[in-house]
Amino acid sequence: MPTTPAQDFNRSVIEEFRANRGKVGGWFEGEDLLLLTTTGARSGAEHTTPLGFVRHEGVLLVVGSNLGAPAHPAWYHNLLAHPQVRVELGTDAFDALAVPAEGARREELFEAVVRAAPGYADYQERTTRVLPVVRLEPAEPDGWQPPAAVRTLAGKLLEVHTWLRAQLRHVGAETEAHFAARAAHTGPGGPPAPGLGLQIRQRCLAFCQGLEFHHTSEDAHLFPGTLAHHPHLAPVFERLREEHRTVARIQGELVALLGAVAIAEPERFRAELARMTAELNAHLDHEEEVLLPLLEEVPWPPPRP
Repeated sequence: MPTTPAQDFNRSVIEEFRANRGKVGGWFEGEDLLLLTTTGARSGAEHTTPLGFVRHEGVLLVVGSNLGAPAHPAWYHNLLAHPQVRVELGTDAFDALAVPAEGARREELFEAVVRAAPGYADYQERTTRVLPVVRLEPAEPDGWQPPAAVRTLAGKLLEVHTWLRAQLRHVGAETEAHFAARAAHTGPGGPPAPGLGLQIRQRCLAFCQGLEFHHTSEDAHLFPGTLAHHPHLAPVFERLREEHRTVARIQGELVALLGAVAIAEPERFRAELARMTAELNAHLDHEEEVLLPLLEEVPWPPPRP
């Protein structure tokens, strides 16, 4: 398939960036530049884009300027569908959670961006759309620490489950911060938007997509491989597959619940979130009870053939 001039330009910048430890010349010479890899909203394919960035409050900010064009750039639509992204900065590469800012918080961050890089103000003047400001936050939930060493498949399963539980706790903490901001409002007028709506949504999507990938891997690889050595466990794995279908339903309910957090009645919302959280944790507990004893002797990473 033929490429466009813009794609050819991006490819040359990416190649120069990776070959020169994050330094490039030409259009981006002297600029702070990173590479952002997103997952296509429709295709599911990875796409890498060179972007300018600004550091603010210890976090990287990128702006969906699209040079002031009337439409948001494709990478912005991608991260709304798949919040977990890959960042290359200098010689470092790391996963991040992409969270667009909202309301007053977006205005505050855009002012910080313009102070550091005034050209973004010109891009905003060229278009009627509000340029998105995206925080590239740590992908891992606060306080989460991976195991020191994973040597068995049981350890790897437990590591994934620990990450999923931490993400779920993080979602709960962010919703409580949202309700606290609403409750603190006094005086005339409606409560100010606390700016956590998209943050909660993105964290929830990261959790749900991580859980979906985990279950797909289990159904396609882990269960058949284990069943080959333990055929008597066929009814157990069938029950786990059935649980996966139930969990998928709960995931959909969770996304819908968190999507309406801005207008939710707090006590009813908390009760629903607590119910879903308990069901999801019960599933993880059951998987560990069944699978961990079977996987303790399976080395991880798997040996090369």
